[in-house]
Amino acid sequence: MGLGVIAAGVIIAVAVINPGRLAGGYGESEGIFTGTFGGDGTAEDPGRPELDVQLLTPNEFSRPQIALEQINGIVVHYTGNPGTTAQENRDYFEGLKDGSGTYASSHFVIGMDGEIIQCIPSTEISYASNDRNSDTLSIECCHPDESGQFTEATYQSLVNLTAWLCSHFDVPVDSVIRHYDVTGKECPKYFVDHEDAWEQFRKDVAAREAELA
Repeated sequence: MGLGVIAAGVIIAVAVINPGRLAGGYGESEGIFTGTFGGDGTAEDPGRPELDVQLLTPNEFSRPQIALEQINGIVVHYTGNPGTTAQENRDYFEGLKDGSGTYASSHFVIGMDGEIIQCIPSTEISYASNDRNSDTLSIECCHPDESGQFTEATYQSLVNLTAWLCSHFDVPVDSVIRHYDVTGKECPKYFVDHEDAWEQFRKDVAAREAELA
C-alpha cells in the first residue's frame, strides 16, 4: 500500500482516551499494548517487542471502531512509498479523518530503523487487507527503495512482532500471509518477487515463536 493509493480494542470509555500516543505501564487493555519494552519483553510477557502506541482518532475512513471479533491471520504489507517513515505513514492514516474519501489504515507500521507504531487496537479492524479485514491483523512495513526490500532493522522487527502476535493470539505461522495472497496485489513487493525470501521469513517467524514458547 502507498500514501495516496492505499486501499484496501479500549472499549473502556473510548471517548475519554486521547487517541494520540499513549504512555503507561505494562499490559494490554482492550487491544492496546501499552508501555515500551526492549526486544526481550518483560517477565509478564517475554518477547513482546517495543511498541509506540499512537492510536488514530476514531473516524469513518481509517479507524471505524468496528469490532475484530476473531484473529485468524496476520497480513504483511509494504507502504509502496520508498523512503517514508513509520511516523509519516501513521500520520497519513490519521489525516484521512478529514474526509479524503480514501479508506486505509493498519494495526502496526514498522519503520526503517525498526521502530513499531501501533495505530489501531487489536480488537478493531483496520482498512488494509480487503476481504480479510474482518479477521486479520495488518502490519505495514517501510522500505528505502523501489525494490521493496526491507532494511535489516525493519526485517528483524517484523519477525519479532509477527512471532509475538502469533504466540499471543494463537495464530499458526501458516496463517501469516501477504496482501498478495488476498487480492493478487504486488504487496509486499519484495516478498512477491522473491518467493524464497517469503518462505525464509515464515521460517524465521516460526523459529522466533519457538523461542517464546
